[in-house]
Amino acid sequence: MPLHRLSSITVGVPNLAETRGYYTDFGLAPGPDGWLSTQDGGRQLRLVNAPTRQLVEIAIGVDDQDDIDAIAARLDRLGILVSREPGALTAVEPIAGFRTVVRVADRIVQPEQPPTPYNGPGRIERGTGRAPGVSRQHAVRPRKLGHVVMGSTDYTATRRFFIEGLGFKLSDEIKGEGAFMRCSTDHHNVLVLRAPVNFLHHSSWQVDDIDEVGRGATAMLEGNPERHVWGLGRHHAGSNFFWYLKDPAGNFSEYYSDMDCIVDDQLWTPETLEGAKGLFNWGPPPPPSFLHPEDLAALMTGAHQAG
Repeated sequence: MPLHRLSSITVGVPNLAETRGYYTDFGLAPGPDGWLSTQDGGRQLRLVNAPTRQLVEIAIGVDDQDDIDAIAARLDRLGILVSREPGALTAVEPIAGFRTVVRVADRIVQPEQPPTPYNGPGRIERGTGRAPGVSRQHAVRPRKLGHVVMGSTDYTATRRFFIEGLGFKLSDEIKGEGAFMRCSTDHHNVLVLRAPVNFLHHSSWQVDDIDEVGRGATAMLEGNPERHVWGLGRHHAGSNFFWYLKDPAGNFSEYYSDMDCIVDDQLWTPETLEGAKGLFNWGPPPPPSFLHPEDLAALMTGAHQAG
Protein backbone atom coordinates (compact mmCIF):
# COMPACT_ATOMS: atom_id res chain seq x y z
CA MET A 1 0.00 0.00 0.00
CA PRO A 2 1.24 3.56 -0.67
CA LEU A 3 0.92 4.40 3.03
CA HIS A 4 3.62 2.59 4.94
CA ARG A 5 4.15 4.01 8.43
CA LEU A 6 2.72 5.89 11.36
CA SER A 7 5.60 8.32 11.63
CA SER A 8 4.87 10.35 14.76
CA ILE A 9 2.33 12.01 17.01
CA THR A 10 2.32 15.39 18.71
CA VAL A 11 0.43 15.54 22.00
CA GLY A 12 -0.55 18.65 23.92
CA VAL A 13 -0.31 18.46 27.73
CA PRO A 14 -0.65 21.02 30.52
CA ASN A 15 2.30 19.63 32.53
CA LEU A 16 5.08 19.38 29.96
CA ALA A 17 8.13 18.62 32.12
CA GLU A 18 6.36 16.01 34.23
CA THR A 19 4.90 14.22 31.22
CA ARG A 20 8.22 14.32 29.39
CA GLY A 21 9.82 12.66 32.41
CA TYR A 22 7.20 9.92 32.33
CA TYR A 23 7.91 9.03 28.70
CA THR A 24 11.64 9.08 29.39
CA ASP A 25 11.00 6.53 32.17
CA PHE A 26 8.81 4.63 29.68
CA GLY A 27 11.89 4.09 27.53
CA LEU A 28 11.73 6.82 24.89
CA ALA A 29 14.98 8.69 24.34
CA PRO A 30 14.65 12.47 24.86
CA GLY A 31 16.37 14.80 22.42
CA PRO A 32 17.43 18.43 22.78
CA ASP A 33 14.84 19.48 20.19
CA GLY A 34 11.94 18.25 22.33
CA TRP A 35 11.31 15.01 20.45
CA LEU A 36 11.33 11.58 22.10
CA SER A 37 12.62 8.66 20.04
CA THR A 38 12.20 4.92 19.70
CA GLN A 39 14.96 2.49 18.72
CA ASP A 40 13.75 1.78 15.17
CA GLY A 41 11.29 4.57 14.37
CA GLY A 42 13.38 7.55 15.42
CA ARG A 43 11.63 10.75 16.55
CA GLN A 44 8.07 9.64 17.13
CA LEU A 45 6.62 11.61 20.06
CA ARG A 46 6.59 15.36 20.54
CA LEU A 47 5.00 16.96 23.59
CA VAL A 48 3.83 20.58 23.50
CA ASN A 49 2.13 22.86 25.98
CA ALA A 50 -1.69 22.90 25.88
CA PRO A 51 -4.39 23.83 28.41
CA THR A 52 -5.79 20.27 28.34
CA ARG A 53 -4.46 16.97 27.06
CA GLN A 54 -5.14 16.57 23.36
CA LEU A 55 -3.93 15.04 20.12
CA VAL A 56 -2.36 17.90 18.16
CA GLU A 57 -0.86 16.14 15.14
CA ILE A 58 -0.45 12.76 13.52
CA ALA A 59 2.17 12.17 10.81
CA ILE A 60 2.01 9.40 8.20
CA GLY A 61 4.66 8.25 5.73
CA VAL A 62 4.20 7.52 2.01
CA ASP A 63 6.59 6.45 -0.74
CA ASP A 64 6.51 9.28 -3.29
CA GLN A 65 4.91 12.45 -4.62
CA ASP A 66 2.31 10.48 -6.60
CA ASP A 67 0.97 9.16 -3.29
CA ILE A 68 0.72 12.72 -1.96
CA ASP A 69 -1.18 13.80 -5.09
CA ALA A 70 -3.64 10.92 -4.82
CA ILE A 71 -4.40 11.66 -1.15
CA ALA A 72 -4.84 15.37 -1.92
CA ALA A 73 -7.41 14.50 -4.62
CA ARG A 74 -9.37 12.21 -2.28
CA LEU A 75 -9.42 14.81 0.50
CA ASP A 76 -10.59 17.41 -1.99
CA ARG A 77 -13.52 15.17 -2.95
CA LEU A 78 -14.45 15.03 0.75
CA GLY A 79 -14.39 18.82 0.90
CA ILE A 80 -11.34 18.96 3.17
CA LEU A 81 -8.86 21.76 2.60
CA VAL A 82 -5.25 20.73 2.00
CA SER A 83 -2.07 22.77 2.19
CA ARG A 84 0.80 21.54 0.02
CA GLU A 85 4.57 21.74 0.05
CA PRO A 86 7.12 19.65 -1.82
CA GLY A 87 6.86 16.06 -0.60
CA ALA A 88 4.13 16.71 1.96
CA LEU A 89 0.57 17.82 2.61
CA THR A 90 -1.28 18.93 5.72
CA ALA A 91 -4.99 18.63 6.41
CA VAL A 92 -7.08 19.15 9.52
CA GLU A 93 -9.32 16.26 10.57
CA PRO A 94 -12.84 17.81 10.50
CA ILE A 95 -14.19 16.56 13.83
CA ALA A 96 -11.42 16.48 16.45
CA GLY A 97 -9.39 19.15 14.66
CA PHE A 98 -5.94 17.56 14.85
CA ARG A 99 -3.42 18.21 12.08
CA THR A 100 -2.63 15.33 9.80
CA VAL A 101 0.68 15.54 7.97
CA VAL A 102 1.42 13.12 5.14
CA ARG A 103 4.96 13.24 3.81
CA VAL A 104 7.35 11.22 1.72
CA ALA A 105 9.44 9.23 4.18
CA ASP A 106 11.75 6.25 4.33
CA ARG A 107 10.13 3.03 5.42
CA ILE A 108 10.89 1.84 8.93
CA VAL A 109 13.39 -0.99 8.67
CA GLN A 110 13.52 -3.19 11.74
CA PRO A 111 16.50 -5.52 12.02
CA GLU A 112 15.31 -9.08 12.40
CA GLN A 113 15.52 -10.16 16.01
CA PRO A 114 16.07 -13.85 16.79
CA PRO A 115 12.93 -15.38 18.30
CA THR A 116 12.92 -15.59 22.07
CA PRO A 117 13.48 -19.25 23.03
CA TYR A 118 10.50 -20.52 25.00
CA ASN A 119 10.24 -24.10 26.23
CA GLY A 120 7.03 -26.04 25.72
CA PRO A 121 5.70 -29.60 25.75
CA GLY A 122 8.21 -31.69 23.82
CA ARG A 123 10.06 -28.55 22.78
CA ILE A 124 13.18 -27.46 24.67
CA GLU A 125 14.26 -24.39 22.75
CA ARG A 126 16.78 -22.91 25.15
CA GLY A 127 18.49 -26.06 26.31
CA THR A 128 19.97 -25.97 29.78
CA GLY A 129 19.58 -22.41 30.99
CA ARG A 130 17.27 -19.86 32.49
CA ALA A 131 14.67 -17.99 30.44
CA PRO A 132 16.08 -14.77 28.92
CA GLY A 133 13.22 -12.81 30.41
CA VAL A 134 14.43 -13.46 33.96
CA SER A 135 18.05 -12.60 33.28
CA ARG A 136 17.72 -9.38 31.28
CA GLN A 137 19.13 -6.33 33.03
CA HIS A 138 18.75 -3.59 30.43
CA ALA A 139 15.99 -0.99 30.61
CA VAL A 140 13.09 -1.59 28.23
CA ARG A 141 13.15 0.66 25.16
CA PRO A 142 10.25 0.61 22.69
CA ARG A 143 11.09 -0.31 19.10
CA LYS A 144 8.51 1.93 17.40
CA LEU A 145 5.20 3.74 17.75
CA GLY A 146 2.59 1.18 16.80
CA HIS A 147 -0.77 2.91 16.97
CA VAL A 148 -2.84 5.73 18.40
CA VAL A 149 -6.41 5.52 19.66
CA MET A 150 -8.78 8.48 19.68
CA GLY A 151 -12.37 9.21 20.60
CA SER A 152 -14.53 11.15 18.13
CA THR A 153 -17.92 12.81 18.57
CA ASP A 154 -18.64 11.89 14.94
CA TYR A 155 -17.11 8.46 14.60
CA THR A 156 -18.42 7.98 11.05
CA ALA A 157 -16.87 11.21 9.77
CA THR A 158 -13.49 10.56 11.39
CA ARG A 159 -13.48 7.02 10.01
CA ARG A 160 -14.31 8.40 6.55
CA PHE A 161 -11.40 10.86 6.81
CA PHE A 162 -8.92 8.05 7.43
CA ILE A 163 -10.29 5.47 4.98
CA GLU A 164 -11.77 7.47 2.10
CA GLY A 165 -9.46 10.46 2.47
CA LEU A 166 -6.05 9.22 3.57
CA GLY A 167 -6.34 5.68 2.23
CA PHE A 168 -6.15 3.63 5.43
CA LYS A 169 -7.39 0.03 5.25
CA LEU A 170 -10.03 -1.38 7.59
CA SER A 171 -8.76 -4.34 9.64
CA ASP A 172 -11.58 -5.03 12.13
CA GLU A 173 -14.55 -3.23 13.64
CA ILE A 174 -16.21 -2.98 17.03
CA LYS A 175 -19.87 -3.10 16.04
CA GLY A 176 -21.10 0.47 15.73
CA GLU A 177 -18.43 1.74 18.08
CA GLY A 178 -14.95 1.60 16.59
CA ALA A 179 -12.76 0.95 13.57
CA PHE A 180 -9.26 -0.58 13.59
CA MET A 181 -7.43 0.87 10.57
CA ARG A 182 -3.93 0.46 9.19
CA CYS A 183 -1.42 2.47 7.18
CA SER A 184 1.23 -0.27 7.30
CA THR A 185 1.34 -4.05 7.57
CA ASP A 186 0.53 -3.82 11.30
CA HIS A 187 -3.03 -4.85 12.14
CA HIS A 188 -3.86 -1.29 13.15
CA ASN A 189 -2.16 2.06 13.37
CA VAL A 190 -5.28 4.05 14.27
CA LEU A 191 -8.37 3.06 16.22
CA VAL A 192 -11.26 5.53 16.20
CA LEU A 193 -13.92 5.13 18.89
CA ARG A 194 -17.36 6.67 19.22
CA ALA A 195 -17.14 9.08 22.17
CA PRO A 196 -18.98 11.97 23.85
CA VAL A 197 -15.94 14.23 23.41
CA ASN A 198 -12.93 14.30 21.09
CA PHE A 199 -9.90 13.05 22.99
CA LEU A 200 -6.70 11.03 22.83
CA HIS A 201 -7.25 7.65 24.46
CA HIS A 202 -3.80 6.08 24.19
CA SER A 203 -0.61 5.62 22.25
CA SER A 204 0.93 2.17 21.85
CA TRP A 205 4.60 1.24 21.66
CA GLN A 206 6.14 -1.99 20.38
CA VAL A 207 8.59 -4.01 22.45
CA ASP A 208 10.29 -7.29 21.63
CA ASP A 209 8.17 -9.87 23.45
CA ILE A 210 5.84 -10.54 26.34
CA ASP A 211 8.73 -10.43 28.80
CA GLU A 212 9.53 -6.87 27.73
CA VAL A 213 5.86 -5.93 28.18
CA GLY A 214 5.99 -7.25 31.73
CA ARG A 215 9.43 -5.91 32.53
CA GLY A 216 8.61 -2.46 31.20
CA ALA A 217 5.36 -2.18 33.11
CA THR A 218 6.90 -3.52 36.32
CA ALA A 219 9.71 -0.96 36.16
CA MET A 220 7.22 1.86 35.52
CA LEU A 221 5.15 0.82 38.55
CA GLU A 222 8.04 0.63 41.02
CA GLY A 223 7.34 3.50 43.37
CA ASN A 224 4.49 4.71 41.10
CA PRO A 225 1.57 2.28 41.49
CA GLU A 226 -0.87 5.01 40.40
CA ARG A 227 0.44 4.59 36.84
CA HIS A 228 -1.24 1.19 36.45
CA VAL A 229 -4.35 1.02 34.28
CA TRP A 230 -4.87 -2.44 32.80
CA GLY A 231 -2.82 -5.56 32.11
CA LEU A 232 -1.32 -8.02 31.54
CA GLY A 233 -3.56 -9.42 28.81
CA ARG A 234 -3.96 -10.25 25.12
CA HIS A 235 -6.29 -8.47 22.74
CA HIS A 236 -8.47 -10.23 20.18
CA ALA A 237 -8.26 -7.48 17.53
CA GLY A 238 -4.58 -7.46 16.61
CA SER A 239 -3.83 -10.41 18.94
CA ASN A 240 -1.16 -8.40 20.77
CA PHE A 241 -0.11 -8.73 24.40
CA PHE A 242 -0.73 -5.49 26.29
CA TRP A 243 -0.20 -3.54 29.49
CA TYR A 244 -1.59 -0.01 29.85
CA LEU A 245 -0.22 2.76 32.04
CA LYS A 246 -1.27 6.38 32.57
CA ASP A 247 0.90 9.44 32.05
CA PRO A 248 0.69 12.52 34.33
CA ALA A 249 -1.56 14.35 31.85
CA GLY A 250 -4.13 11.51 31.84
CA ASN A 251 -3.25 9.84 28.52
CA PHE A 252 -2.80 6.08 28.50
CA SER A 253 0.33 4.49 27.04
CA GLU A 254 0.61 0.83 26.08
CA TYR A 255 3.50 -1.58 25.84
CA TYR A 256 2.64 -4.24 23.27
CA SER A 257 4.21 -7.21 21.49
CA ASP A 258 3.17 -9.89 18.99
CA MET A 259 0.83 -7.80 16.85
CA ASP A 260 -0.91 -9.42 13.86
CA CYS A 261 0.60 -8.35 10.53
CA ILE A 262 -1.38 -8.14 7.29
CA VAL A 263 1.15 -8.68 4.54
CA ASP A 264 -1.45 -9.67 1.92
CA ASP A 265 -4.78 -7.81 1.94
CA GLN A 266 -6.41 -10.62 -0.02
CA LEU A 267 -5.80 -13.08 2.80
CA TRP A 268 -7.33 -10.95 5.57
CA THR A 269 -11.05 -10.75 6.33
CA PRO A 270 -12.14 -8.00 8.75
CA GLU A 271 -14.30 -9.14 11.64
CA THR A 272 -17.10 -7.24 13.34
CA LEU A 273 -16.44 -7.72 17.04
CA GLU A 274 -19.01 -7.61 19.81
CA GLY A 275 -18.82 -7.80 23.59
CA ALA A 276 -15.54 -8.67 25.24
CA LYS A 277 -13.87 -9.54 21.94
CA GLY A 278 -13.84 -5.86 21.10
CA LEU A 279 -11.61 -5.31 24.12
CA PHE A 280 -9.60 -8.42 24.98
CA ASN A 281 -9.19 -12.15 24.55
CA TRP A 282 -7.81 -12.98 27.99
CA GLY A 283 -6.60 -11.18 31.07
CA PRO A 284 -8.32 -9.16 33.78
CA PRO A 285 -11.39 -7.22 32.66
CA PRO A 286 -10.73 -3.57 31.89
CA PRO A 287 -11.43 -1.13 34.71
CA PRO A 288 -14.21 1.44 34.19
CA SER A 289 -11.55 4.16 33.92
CA PHE A 290 -10.15 2.51 30.77
CA LEU A 291 -13.50 2.61 28.99
CA HIS A 292 -14.42 6.05 30.35
CA PRO A 293 -11.32 7.97 31.47
CA GLU A 294 -11.86 9.87 34.70
CA ASP A 295 -11.26 13.28 33.15
CA LEU A 296 -13.79 12.94 30.31
CA ALA A 297 -16.34 15.13 32.10
CA ALA A 298 -13.76 17.87 32.54
CA LEU A 299 -12.73 17.55 28.88
CA MET A 300 -16.37 17.80 27.83
CA THR A 301 -16.85 20.91 29.96
CA GLY A 302 -13.77 22.47 28.43
CA ALA A 303 -14.98 21.63 24.93
CA HIS A 304 -18.37 23.24 25.58
CA GLN A 305 -16.73 26.36 27.03
CA ALA A 306 -14.39 26.61 24.05
CA GLY A 307 -17.34 26.28 21.70
